[in-house]
Amino acid sequence: MKKLKFPSAYTILMILTVLMAVLTWMIPAGQYQMEKNETLGRMVPLVGSYQTVEANPQGVIDVLMAPIQGFYDPSNYAARAVDVALFVLVIGGFLAVVTRTGAIDAGIAGTMKRLNGKEKWMIPILMGLFALGGTVYGMAEETIPFYALLIPVMIAAGYDSIVGVAIIMVGAGIGCLGSTINPFATVIASNAAEINFMEGVWLRVAILVIGWLACVFYVMRYADKVKRDPSQSLVAHQKEDNERHFLHSKEQEAPELTGTRKAVLAIFGATFAVMMWGVSVAGWWMAELSALFIGASIVAGLVGKLSETELTNSFVDGARDLLGVALIIAIARGLVVVMDNGNITHTILNYAEGLLGGLSQVAFVNAIYWVEAVLCLVVPSSSGLAVLSMPVLAPLADFAGVGRELVVTAFQSASGLPNLVTPTSGVVMGGLAIGRVAYSSWLRFIGPLLAFLTAMVMVLLSIGTVLS
Repeated sequence: MKKLKFPSAYTILMILTVLMAVLTWMIPAGQYQMEKNETLGRMVPLVGSYQTVEANPQGVIDVLMAPIQGFYDPSNYAARAVDVALFVLVIGGFLAVVTRTGAIDAGIAGTMKRLNGKEKWMIPILMGLFALGGTVYGMAEETIPFYALLIPVMIAAGYDSIVGVAIIMVGAGIGCLGSTINPFATVIASNAAEINFMEGVWLRVAILVIGWLACVFYVMRYADKVKRDPSQSLVAHQKEDNERHFLHSKEQEAPELTGTRKAVLAIFGATFAVMMWGVSVAGWWMAELSALFIGASIVAGLVGKLSETELTNSFVDGARDLLGVALIIAIARGLVVVMDNGNITHTILNYAEGLLGGLSQVAFVNAIYWVEAVLCLVVPSSSGLAVLSMPVLAPLADFAGVGRELVVTAFQSASGLPNLVTPTSGVVMGGLAIGRVAYSSWLRFIGPLLAFLTAMVMVLLSIGTVLS
């Protein structure tokens, strides 16, 4: 009897899209009245203004159009996920060009030689850096290029692809979960709640530090277990295939780390440094970042002494390798489009508003956390969810006698936590696709950690409520 296989990310997302379309036939359509918030520069919903509207149930054509609409809005050609998808393709090209010069393989070999059995200390250091990016500016889509860079290093060190994925996804995820000054989550949510974003910062710092320590311990323990006994890996059945894919050929002698290859690696590192500066300081986003990596591909190819044919072919081949990731990102965005077009997004939010009346302070803040956790499964954008939910949920805190800063902390903790696992997130599904980690394997890995982080956040929120 043939063993049943867990469906691919594409199938999971399309099933969810169909399910959401079915719900547009069952859930009443409704919308809040929207007004322009000058501080945010966006339209936000008015508390108590929800009203039913004409239903717009989504059919077969809408489901088939969803991945297309995930890329862009066909009615006005406004970008949705097309900029992120294009960025992924450009990143694929850039990585392939650098790999073609031999710099990546030479750098990995040199790194392993220097570490000489101390590879495990890369885990807390790298997770700390990704957590810093998450807490400062909500590092998410920007993590995608690092998977193809870091996973080969982890496999060469005797770990598996899950360790590489976890360092990046869990590292950045705990940073977002403990966002302190993240402008795309904490700042926007605080503005929408009409409070200073520094209010409640120490509780968020506690969530960040305790959560980071727990995540580092969890990933290091799994990594040690895999290194001692590779059969304990959740992707042990892919071991040889992953080694061929990420390390090219185990029998092939590693290239020498020449001066030219060191220069290419310097360009490689500088490109990521410029990316971090551009996002956090200069206000760059996907268009500018894509241009940066196109330019860096050309410079790396020229310094690496690639011919014109080698450079262009490598770039195109690399983009082709990540085409599936780009499609996943668009399909995930298309699911949200089906909800919005079916007019059920605001209805779900209104249901949440009705659940929160009459609760005690501790129960209220934890209920807010769970409401936001559920909402972020269907609205994976932290800034989008902040603008949508905070104007409605934050004023309810006044009636419950809870500080609005606690509502903001509950929101950003919730929006960070499910994004470690939600299948509607292009970042999650894209990272798993690059790491060749099945979603079922990731669930088995992340499940216990997710349970601990959930309990930790609820305890800290409760303590913060009692002490406020």
